[in-house]
Amino acid sequence: MDKRVLVTGGLGYLGSILCEHLLAAGHRVQAVDNLMYGVGQQGLFHLCANPAFDFVKGDVRDETLIRGLVRDADVIIHLAAIVGASACDRDPLLATSVNLEAVRLLSRLRSPQQIVIYPNTNSGYGATSGESFCTEDSPLRPISLYGRTKVEAESLLLQQPNTVALRLATVFGMSPRMRLDLLVNHFVYTAVKEGYLVIFEKDFKRNFIHVRDVADCMLHCIAHAESMQGRPYNVGLDSANLSKEELALKVKEHVPSFYIHFAPIGQDPDKRNYIVSSRRLHETGFVPGRSLDAGVKELLKGYAMEGRGLFQNAA
Repeated sequence: MDKRVLVTGGLGYLGSILCEHLLAAGHRVQAVDNLMYGVGQQGLFHLCANPAFDFVKGDVRDETLIRGLVRDADVIIHLAAIVGASACDRDPLLATSVNLEAVRLLSRLRSPQQIVIYPNTNSGYGATSGESFCTEDSPLRPISLYGRTKVEAESLLLQQPNTVALRLATVFGMSPRMRLDLLVNHFVYTAVKEGYLVIFEKDFKRNFIHVRDVADCMLHCIAHAESMQGRPYNVGLDSANLSKEELALKVKEHVPSFYIHFAPIGQDPDKRNYIVSSRRLHETGFVPGRSLDAGVKELLKGYAMEGRGLFQNAA
């Protein structure tokens, strides 16, 4: 049965892909976004001809706006956030307001009957040894303001009925609202555009997932909300628990001219180091279908379409 789905942050990296997948599955979609990134946020133009799609420009902290939007929804997928440690550190008050206070508002306005799907980050597992798998029962020890606000918001929502929390691995893949700060996207972009990369603390590990697999997982959560509600689920590729060294060498397989220097001295400010098991999610019937290799090939095609960057004379 098709549902009315409210997607906050609908023009973001994940939201612009998710809206497309929701419509393709037969759902009606109301997207809200404050367009804070301006130029480059035309990623949903191609959906405007679909009568099942609507868009509202607004801020998720606006109680009057959100009350009206929430009232008409069967499902709420709350993507709106200040994403990433560096973005949150640049403006801690904004990050706390959007990532946590807006969730408190949503929590107060929603009804117990509405399905809420909340994307957390598996960076909440923090800096472990990187040797043993983190499961949903592993302690959460976020090491950034971003991680702390997301973990607290997840805890708040899971205290209410009909909530499914997804702890996302580092996402990769092309999107209309592209992000180059994500590790796979960044490594491939650097390989193509600059040809070399210096990597500090090469053995630090991370887990990865394709952006379209995340969107498909959210569709799975809508269809299985009754059995999945009340729990968090790790969402990542079991085949992609990789160190930064292993990831860079994987990219080099596709870009042989890529020069990688593993610096023996120096530190990466990002101290996350963990591997993750997504077994709980697999047991619900969802297994990601897009490999890291396929994602690298996709990114190479996408970056080939990019023209000269701002202030650049050469492509």
